[in-house]
Amino acid sequence: MADNTLKGIKEALTQLKALPGWNSAQAVFCMEHTGIYNAHLLELLYESKLSIWLESSLQIKQAGGMQRGKTDKVDAQRIAQYAYRFRDQVRLWTPPRQVMQKLAFLSATRQRLNQAYNLLAVPVTEQETFISKSLQKTLKGNVKKSLAALKEEQKAIDVQIHDLIQADAHLKELFDLMVSVPGVGPVIATELLLATNEMQAISEPKKLACHAGVAPFDRAACAVPLR
Repeated sequence: MADNTLKGIKEALTQLKALPGWNSAQAVFCMEHTGIYNAHLLELLYESKLSIWLESSLQIKQAGGMQRGKTDKVDAQRIAQYAYRFRDQVRLWTPPRQVMQKLAFLSATRQRLNQAYNLLAVPVTEQETFISKSLQKTLKGNVKKSLAALKEEQKAIDVQIHDLIQADAHLKELFDLMVSVPGVGPVIATELLLATNEMQAISEPKKLACHAGVAPFDRAACAVPLR
């Protein structure tokens, strides 16, 4: 098995191209969306002008039904079976714009900061009615500086996200339209831009509802492309 590095992937592609009857024009590389762990493979395949199908792991899992066992080899076989079964519904992947990639990393950082803040703040609040006031005061003091620092980092990330969106005319236009809807704030608008890849991957209301999990039918029926 090749390493998940540019060198390892190049070696694997060299082995594939050496197979009898290999035809790059007829090959489709289907894979699960695994965030940054796809980065090297996506980069090299796209530069080599090879067809890429990036699919949600949940979509592949639901399409396969009840399954047992999980190894890299078994997962690869299941992805291949999924791609062959739904080959008439293939959706080829193209990389998002550089600004969208930056936005995705900033958004992910913001989410991690929020998680870190809640990890400290929520238990302190929840335990308030179960312990003495003096102990509660001490515990709050223990995390006060950390929570304040996390809040400042959150604000800094929010400013960077805002500036990035405002500096891109197309993103700004979409963002302004989204936040004009009652109940849609900057965070939701940002996540919508990412989930839909600037409204290119998902441009229909029904598909967006399906992707968000609010469509009134079983999730297994949903199939929308990823960013």
